[in-house]
Amino acid sequence: MGKVVIFSAPSGSGKTTIVRALLARFPQLEFSISATSRAPRGTERDGVDYHFLSPEAFRRAVEEKRFVEWEEVYAGTCYGTLRSEVERIWAAGHTIVFDVDVVGGINLKRIFGDDALSVFIMPPSIDELRRRLVGRATDAPEVIERRVAKAEFELTKAPEFDRTVINDDLDAAIDETTQLLDAFIAR
Repeated sequence: MGKVVIFSAPSGSGKTTIVRALLARFPQLEFSISATSRAPRGTERDGVDYHFLSPEAFRRAVEEKRFVEWEEVYAGTCYGTLRSEVERIWAAGHTIVFDVDVVGGINLKRIFGDDALSVFIMPPSIDELRRRLVGRATDAPEVIERRVAKAEFELTKAPEFDRTVINDDLDAAIDETTQLLDAFIAR
């Protein structure tokens, strides 16, 4: 079994931006593409941003035990980590990077234990989180409010992660996570 790095955060906290910066800095890292039962948003592409599965295909994959972990994140919308992704990345000799929701991050840490570094990206405040979600312009107002309500719960889960990084300054958050990864990969 190889190493894994898990990034989780409430939607809009900046985790995907941080993960992209780290992937550019660390050639030994490889992003695990999650599967989802939702439709693509904006410019998202199948096999690049997510493996987009129909709800029926997702259920079939669950029944066939093709996921390391999965969950229904929002009513009717599932996300999961395909075993084939994990095997593909480890076969290449790389360290897996997960960008997953908070419950998925906790589950992955439980599964991979000491071979995993779990990092919670904390927004500076709920108000700033709402502002970021509105600024993304990818979700309807009711979806944003649902994400903000979920974020309030997710923030209570931060202590279950190995490290918490507050993203109130993106460059500083990237530098802090770079230091965390340097130490984890070196051990």
